[in-house]
Amino acid sequence: MKASYNELQGLCRKAFIGMGFEEGDAADAADMVAWMQCFGLGGLAALNRGLDFLLEDDPDELPSVLYQDGDLAVVDGHGQSVLRSSTLALELGFAKARARGLSVIKIRHCHNRQLIMGYLARLAGRGMNVTAFWRNAEHPPTEQVVGFQANSAVPEIRVYAVKEVPEEHEPNDGITLVMANHVDLLPAMRSDYRYDLLARHNESDLLACRHRSLAEGIEVDEAVWERLKHLATRMLVEATEASREGAGAGTNDND
Repeated sequence: MKASYNELQGLCRKAFIGMGFEEGDAADAADMVAWMQCFGLGGLAALNRGLDFLLEDDPDELPSVLYQDGDLAVVDGHGQSVLRSSTLALELGFAKARARGLSVIKIRHCHNRQLIMGYLARLAGRGMNVTAFWRNAEHPPTEQVVGFQANSAVPEIRVYAVKEVPEEHEPNDGITLVMANHVDLLPAMRSDYRYDLLARHNESDLLACRHRSLAEGIEVDEAVWERLKHLATRMLVEATEASREGAGAGTNDND
């Protein structure tokens, strides 16, 4: 089935509120999913893969800064989705890069890492060159690099499998972010170890996909759509119960 950008963003926002997100955070997360889906980057599929984990996240478990100096910060995401855990790290990195010209930020212990791309697009729109790197747990491991030039809405993306795994290899559930005011940080493939390029997304292909999505509607999986609708009903139920409680309280002289 197909949906407009506003329909997809609106349903995702209601679903995130139903999952316990604050209103502003829900709107941000919905924008990230809709942005990826609009560019054909599988935002809904990425969300659906991590939805069970997301439902188990504790909304009160906030990310924390483990270390920082003028150029570097390490943030613990406490195992939460990047939809909950990345805002602090990204804003911290942006501020450091603005002040010092370049920053490196590490987000440890997070999941749904694909969904960070939309947040990176926002930083690029604010005039920042930004690149993100993460390694997935497959064997052989796959690595993904996403880079935005400052003031560009479209990333360069590379996904590749490392065939010759270094002896020092360790499982990784984090993301490394590099931001720079005046230096392009687009991904380029260079390695002493053999790798296979699995996917490459260039600006022209992504822009063409976005144009089709906006003109013809965004392709969505009907089963995922129905699941999001079910989650969105939580918001309606909670709002109705809150309204009833409020109405009941108003009739009490002790209110």
